Amino acid sequence: MNGLVLSGGGARAAYQVGVLSYIAEKAPEVRFPIIVGVSAGAINAAFIAGHRGGSSESLSALISSWTSLTIDRVFDTSMGRVGVESARWLWTFGSGGRQLKGFLDTGPLREFLGQTIDFDGIEANLKAGRLRAVGISATRWATGQTVTFVEGAPGIPTWERARRCSTPTRISVDHVLASGSLPLVFPAVKLDGEWYGDGSIRQAAPLAPAIHLGADRLLAVATRYSATLDEVKERVTTDYPPPARLIGMLFNTIFLDTLEGDAERLERINRVIEALPAGAPIPDGLKPIRLLVVRPSRDLGVVAGEFRGRLPRSLRLLMRGLGVKDERGPDLLSYLIFEEPYVSRVAELGYEDALSQWSEIERFLAEDD
Repeated sequence: MNGLVLSGGGARAAYQVGVLSYIAEKAPEVRFPIIVGVSAGAINAAFIAGHRGGSSESLSALISSWTSLTIDRVFDTSMGRVGVESARWLWTFGSGGRQLKGFLDTGPLREFLGQTIDFDGIEANLKAGRLRAVGISATRWATGQTVTFVEGAPGIPTWERARRCSTPTRISVDHVLASGSLPLVFPAVKLDGEWYGDGSIRQAAPLAPAIHLGADRLLAVATRYSATLDEVKERVTTDYPPPARLIGMLFNTIFLDTLEGDAERLERINRVIEALPAGAPIPDGLKPIRLLVVRPSRDLGVVAGEFRGRLPRSLRLLMRGLGVKDERGPDLLSYLIFEEPYVSRVAELGYEDALSQWSEIERFLAEDD
């Protein structure tokens, strides 16, 4: 059974839309009955799971939604709001206060998602058999667990592992917002009496939810570019790293690294299973999982640098203070620049990459179960 895994990455998640759009054009009959997402990937997962049309129509609508985004439809960027929040943070730190709920107000994003995602459509697609389950992961702040909220067909399995578990629910805008609530930057969201934040924070096994839900063939769309050794050497500098670089590296660790590590771990398990002698029993709980990870052919941080002038003035000043202007590939900016030129370029890159990798993708999708 096909599973679709959509990781986080802020504005980088537009890349996923481009990849999936090309696949939908070339293979409109392909379905992903199991869809899981986290952080910004949760937005795409919920949208696709709730859309009542075909795959091409669904992805076309999703691209339209992404390209209609502006930063002020994600969070309040007015000079007054940013100034007030900056002053409140300074006062809270200075006075020993404890209520730092988020530097940026995501009220606009809540409104946008409520208008864009058809949450009732998830139930309709489940009843029609077009969908088996959708999972949205968030971090439970009280325990540090990664909780995957699952809306699925009757009998869909649940699980509990070290620092991660699932719970059946009806997916709502609150679950999607919670999944993308980066701590200290965006406010946490209260669900069933408990506070939840970004699901990428503690998610050590991002492929696992789809496997638990029954998928044995996974398409994962990553947003990390695999730099060559020469490209890495070009970035070497003796300058002291500005805050923007440090924050960007932290974001990369949270949103990008775990998928790559989990993919390597899954491939090693597959090789171990393949190496078992003929007729030997497979260890309990293991099964071969076919995996294809589609990655960007360009560094999305470098792409973001081409559009840094598109930020609202309040954020330009903030980014300048953090040292973004000194960065050759401003990773931090790539997470926040929810503006049409950048979003469109990233989606186009996803489309182009799927086109260039189509022979591999086609073989993967055509493999017998």
